[in-house]
Amino acid sequence: MGVMAPTYDHPGELAAADPVRLLAVRDTPLSVDEVFSAVGDHAAGGTALFVGTVRDHDGGAGVRGLGYSAHPTAEAELRRVAEKVAADFPVRALAAVHRVGDLEIGDLAVVVAVSCPHRAEAFEACRRLIDDLKREVPIWKHQVFQDGTEEWVGA
Repeated sequence: MGVMAPTYDHPGELAAADPVRLLAVRDTPLSVDEVFSAVGDHAAGGTALFVGTVRDHDGGAGVRGLGYSAHPTAEAELRRVAEKVAADFPVRALAAVHRVGDLEIGDLAVVVAVSCPHRAEAFEACRRLIDDLKREVPIWKHQVFQDGTEEWVGA
C-alpha cells in the first residue's frame, strides 16, 4: 500500500513539476551554499538541510580519516531515491550531493536539502532523503582508526 498524497487547496502547496534540482556524487569538496541555493523556491515555506561531516570517532574508537567509494550506478540510484521522495511529499525542490575519495576529519561527506510548502513536510522529506540515500545508494565508507585498524561500512 503506497503513501497517500495529501490534497491542498492552494496551487503553491503542490509539488513542483520537476523538483530534482541537483544530484551528484563527486570527488571535490561539497558546498552547503550550492545545495541550499539549488532548493530555493518562492512557493516553499520550509527548507530543511542536512550536512553529514567526518567525525573523529566511531563506536568509541578514534578515527584518523576515511574514504568513500561509489559503485558506477550510485548517481542513478541517487536519482531513483530522490524521485521517490519527491513523489511521496509535496517537494518544491530537492538536492543531494555525496563526496567520494579520501576525506579528513571535519570534511563534508554529504549535503541534502528539500524545500516544501510547509516546514513539517520539509523536515520529513529531508529525513527520508538522507535515510534512503544512506540505506540504498551504493556508496561505501572505509574508516581508518587511530590504532591502525580499518573497517568498511555499508559494503
